[in-house]
Amino acid sequence: MKPDEEIGDEEIGEKRGAGQPSWRGDPTDLRLVPLAGAAWAAAACAVGATGWWTATGVTVCLVGALVLLVRGQARRRGGPGGGRGAVVPGATPGWRLRATAWAGVLLCAAAGAASAGLHAADLRRGPVPELAREYARARLEVAVTSDPRLTRPKVRGNAMAPVSIVLDGEVTRVERSDGSVHRTRTPVLLIVPSGEGREEWLRLLPTTRLRVGARLAPPLRPGEPFAAVLKVDGAGPPRIVGPPSALQRTAGDLRAGLREATEKLDPDARALLPGLVVGDTSRIGPELRDAFEATDLTHLLAVSGSNLTVVLLLLVGRPGRAQQVERGGLAPRIGLSLRVTALAGGGLTLAFVVVCRPDPSVLRAAACGLVALLAIGTGRRRSLIPALAAAVLVLVLYDPWLARSYGFLLSVLATGALLTIAPRWSEALRRRGVPGRVAEALGAALAAQAVCAPVVAVFAARVSLVAVPANLFAELAVAPATVCGFATLALAAVWMPAAEGLAWVAGWPAGWLARVARTGAALPGAELAWPGGWWGGLALALLTALVVLGARRLPYRGVVGALVAGMLLLVVVRPAPLARWVTGWPPPGWVFAMCQVGQGDATVLAAGGDSAVVVDAGPDPVPVDRCLRELGVRRVPLVVLTHFHADHVAGLPGVLRGRAVGAIQTTGLEEPPGQAAFVRRTAAAAGVPLIRAGPGERRRIGALEWRVLWPWAGAGGSDASGASVEGPNDASVTLLVRTAGGLSLLLLGDLEPPAQRALMRVHPGLGPVDVLKVAHHGSAHQAPGLMRAVRPRLALVSAGRDNPYGHPSPRTLRALGAGGARVLRTDRDGAVAVVGAGRGLVAVPGGGEAPEGL
Repeated sequence: MKPDEEIGDEEIGEKRGAGQPSWRGDPTDLRLVPLAGAAWAAAACAVGATGWWTATGVTVCLVGALVLLVRGQARRRGGPGGGRGAVVPGATPGWRLRATAWAGVLLCAAAGAASAGLHAADLRRGPVPELAREYARARLEVAVTSDPRLTRPKVRGNAMAPVSIVLDGEVTRVERSDGSVHRTRTPVLLIVPSGEGREEWLRLLPTTRLRVGARLAPPLRPGEPFAAVLKVDGAGPPRIVGPPSALQRTAGDLRAGLREATEKLDPDARALLPGLVVGDTSRIGPELRDAFEATDLTHLLAVSGSNLTVVLLLLVGRPGRAQQVERGGLAPRIGLSLRVTALAGGGLTLAFVVVCRPDPSVLRAAACGLVALLAIGTGRRRSLIPALAAAVLVLVLYDPWLARSYGFLLSVLATGALLTIAPRWSEALRRRGVPGRVAEALGAALAAQAVCAPVVAVFAARVSLVAVPANLFAELAVAPATVCGFATLALAAVWMPAAEGLAWVAGWPAGWLARVARTGAALPGAELAWPGGWWGGLALALLTALVVLGARRLPYRGVVGALVAGMLLLVVVRPAPLARWVTGWPPPGWVFAMCQVGQGDATVLAAGGDSAVVVDAGPDPVPVDRCLRELGVRRVPLVVLTHFHADHVAGLPGVLRGRAVGAIQTTGLEEPPGQAAFVRRTAAAAGVPLIRAGPGERRRIGALEWRVLWPWAGAGGSDASGASVEGPNDASVTLLVRTAGGLSLLLLGDLEPPAQRALMRVHPGLGPVDVLKVAHHGSAHQAPGLMRAVRPRLALVSAGRDNPYGHPSPRTLRALGAGGARVLRTDRDGAVAVVGAGRGLVAVPGGGEAPEGL
């Protein structure tokens, strides 16, 4: 009988039954898997190793492979002294196969280590590494090898780290300060300050040649794929000495056309569509990126095999249909044979690589996309794993840096899961009555999440509990958005009005993807904290394996599965009454809460119902948003930003997210000016008015009443007593708050000792309070007289765990304790809520500890 590859579709249907998956019963061919794994592991080790270790490893692998091959050959021939063809007793063909297989593993390991060693050696040759070790300045010619990208804004201490432009390059000419000139080819990373000329830098295309003056520095970590970091002097436009290649100009024109065609879309669709089509994420802001990370949808923001697979689906139809005799897609409708279909798919893949840049990440995506095409087009599982393993082997040997790439690992694991695990799980779901298409989508989402979640936990220290439903809902829009996006890309080159119309159509599914991500991320239990690092990933992998094995052997699986799904839904949604009953947080009747936002400040004053006044927003939008959701705050009549340091204002978008905000009140000293401008831009984008706190101002909202005690002189200068007010900390808005129940709170912002002493002079009648928000995260710089004057019963300190500043200071903690205060700190106790007043005053830590009576 002919093998399946030579039998027509009708014969296959007769032999296996029409409509049945053609891979059923075929054994999986795993022979190439250990070879690819050996090359991968060896390359990962050798990339960060010294040359001698790499050479030793390669030699050991080659000698071991040679010994195995020689012994196997000797046994086949009967050994020394044996006649030709003699067989030594016990020497079976199986042993010879095992010896050959192990020899192949060692040879592939040697090849992976050798490739990594040669690539790493390129980083140690020439003048660039030497200049980097000396932190020297030089003038260089650099060929750009990647698209420019912006760094993500980060808070460092009380300041916002400046956004920079980053791009990969290859130094071709070095001119030292002594005038000597050297020719070389050395990979580097360029960092350009974002300022004048920013747009020109962002428009640079790969293969463009630049002349730059820069200070060189070594990479921060060993094993990086570049020899030095070039910190480019100045912020002017780039000095171009050579234009990009024709191929890159063509790709750049196509990408620019797509950006122009999507310019008039809604902000989310405008940001997402270029990312879905060609991996252009330059328009995606931190807030939207956070939502995609929380729902494990970030694979939609980068070039991946799924982008290409969606387009290739047009040729062969959906996976379940492709595994049946009656195939789908356009190929059979226009009379294309399987071979012609494969050629057409190859042409689409080539176009994909050209437009999305032929760098290693795109080549990896193309390889994985072609493997997925093979799965869709043939339905034969037996040939798919070898194809994936071969792709991994070739890519690792071509670019050993991929061996240490989390993105590459996730891509390979997800593709492997879709080829092996997903079909089995989908079939099992169909046997239990789940509709075919739903079973396929659910099986694929579950399989990908099961194998990828442990890797995500390694570097993100979290587990997304909404990843599977989010991916299922996103799947509804990925195909139409991607197909219409690619059509827009093609039309934009010839007819822009038509491209804009098609982009408007593509904007609907792209907007759906953004809504899925934002809705999933907004759920209280969207993410679960998990130990990071490889031990955390291993623990999650073992737990996942136990759950899968237990589910297979569990009686009444349908009932138990429904109960587990219901419990998971409750954990994710976290209805406020249920969450309060289970966790005790937030405590009923809370009047004040200090959120756990790391090294920063964010406090909340209950104003009745779902309304609250927020004082400061912390350094990051995510934790303050999560804290307000846990507290059930939906309306914020007023946000008070005590001063403009980033650890107090950078989280403002999290306060505004999904809430009705009446106004934002700030201090009068607009320093640092960049962060004050950030607050103005954020407020204007949300349509929230900005007002300035006035000295002695009194306000009342619901059960709250407060007075502005400081700054007394407004924007800098001197206070009423003549004391100097210098810097943003001393200009902090200080509030004395009283609740209807009689609770008194003093919120000091980040006041330093001079301003604290001036505060007492301006308000000599300032007396004891129930709760003190300790100034400046409990630093050692406190005025002892103020702490003695206010004699708090409860002192709350907001500080980040393991912060580099030593906050809170032991001296400050001792002084507070000596005054009779009970001290709680967010770095150890988590978020803290205050309940009651007078003798009924209680502090409830959010870390799960028992309430503290005061």
